[in-house]
Amino acid sequence: MPRPTAAQFAYGSATVVATTLALLLLFRTESGVGVAVVGATALALGLLVALRLPHPGHRTTEGAGRTATDRASAAARTHHALEGIGARERVPAARSSARTDEHSLRR
Repeated sequence: MPRPTAAQFAYGSATVVATTLALLLLFRTESGVGVAVVGATALALGLLVALRLPHPGHRTTEGAGRTATDRASAAARTHHALEGIGARERVPAARSSARTDEHSLRR
């Protein structure tokens, strides 16, 4: 599980403090049970806000949830010359010949 970022800590903490103050002023509760309910609600809301912030390392593009097969078929549909060609066959000739030369030199 990734560690929370500074932004997540800041937004979550600010949400807890603001929510606690707002709910205490709104409901004017003075009982211990009421304060506990307000505190638990504020903590839950702060946690929700912190978890909903995107991580910098995560991709949020619309294609991120696609499988490799979906991406390959979408790439093949982009150009009519690529129809029916598998992903391994699309390696440019310069790269494939360079790999063959490296492989033959190692023998």
